[in-house]
Amino acid sequence: MRRLAQALQAQGHEVSRTLVGHLLNEAGYSLHGNRKTTEGDSHPDRDAQFGYINTQVTTALAEKQPVISVDTKKKELVVGLQPTGLTRGDFRNNGREYRPQGNPEEVRVHDFLIKELGRAVPYGVYDLAANSGGVSVGVDHDTAAFAVNSIGQWWLTVGRARYPEATRLLITADGGGSNGSRVRLWKRELQKLANELGLDIVVSHLPPGTSK
Repeated sequence: MRRLAQALQAQGHEVSRTLVGHLLNEAGYSLHGNRKTTEGDSHPDRDAQFGYINTQVTTALAEKQPVISVDTKKKELVVGLQPTGLTRGDFRNNGREYRPQGNPEEVRVHDFLIKELGRAVPYGVYDLAANSGGVSVGVDHDTAAFAVNSIGQWWLTVGRARYPEATRLLITADGGGSNGSRVRLWKRELQKLANELGLDIVVSHLPPGTSK
C-alpha cells in the first residue's frame, strides 16, 4: 500500500496509505500470502521414476522384505535435558492450544540458540508395511552418519524382530540433505551398515521437488 500511495501522490493525488487500504477493502481486495500452485516444467521421465520406485516397493512388500521411508524433520531449539529427554521449554511455538481467556503462555521474546545444547535434530524412519514409525533425535548437526545411525538403531530395536527372514532393506528418501543422492558419506555409511547387519541395502531417491 505504501508504494501504491507514493505512486498516486507522484501523480498529484492527495492520498495516504490508510486511505488506499480503505479503498482497496471497499473494492473487494484483501491481503494474501503466496500460494504454491505453479509446478513449472516437469522432466519427461518423472512419471517413470515414480513408477519404478512404486514397482520396487510393491515387489519388496510382496516378498515380505522391509521397506522404510526416511526424512529429516524440522529442527527445534531446546532449553534443557530432562529424564524423559530434551525439552523445548519456553521458546515460541506457532501452534495454538486452549488456555483460560486472557492467559496466553509466556515465552521468550527472542529465540536464540543455546550453544551448549544446540538444536534437536529429529530423523524419522517410517515402516510402510507396519504403518508405524519412529524418530531419533540428535543434538548435533544433521549428518549422513547420524542418518545412517538412526536407520541402524531402528533395525536393531524394531526391524530385525519384525522381519526375521529379511535379506534386504529398501529405503526411499528424498534427494537432498543428509541422505542426498550425491552425498558420498551417506553411501559409505550405508555400506558399512549393510556389512554389519548382513543385509543388502537398496536406496530409491525420489525425484527433485517431491514432498513426502
